[in-house]
Amino acid sequence: MKTFIFPGSFDPFSLGHQDIAKRASNLCDKLVVAVMENRAKKSMFTVEERVEMAKICLSDIPNVEVISRESLLVDLYRELGASAVVRGLRSESDFRYEAEMNAANTLMFPKYQVIFLPCRADLAFTSSSIIKEVAYYGGDISRMCVPAVEDMVHRKLLQNQQENK
Repeated sequence: MKTFIFPGSFDPFSLGHQDIAKRASNLCDKLVVAVMENRAKKSMFTVEERVEMAKICLSDIPNVEVISRESLLVDLYRELGASAVVRGLRSESDFRYEAEMNAANTLMFPKYQVIFLPCRADLAFTSSSIIKEVAYYGGDISRMCVPAVEDMVHRKLLQNQQENK
């Protein structure tokens, strides 16, 4: 059984994330979408909220499981007996970063494998950071995420504004 892991912070879950997950799910028996804690990033959403978003966006794909994890990716890879990690690439700079991460993970676990999937051209400049920035200034994010995630982003921004008053 081939198990792939699609890791990320998914803060929030975008149409680009959804596209990569759907395409990757066709290449394996089981795709584990792992919502990872990234201490270097300040998340807008809690881990639980990010898991909920991913589950909403991927509910129509039967071989997808969404989990959360605070660990090294390579440790999760070993634990699940994964065949590969799936990473979406938007640009050359994404490739460079992902190649460096792949090299580090391979040093820790030589059987570690990664599959790079290029994103769709229409989503090449969409990122979670851009979604948050556009939404913060009242812009239209409807072509960057599903309606349920769009609602969650707007509710979170409103909640943050009320807390900062």
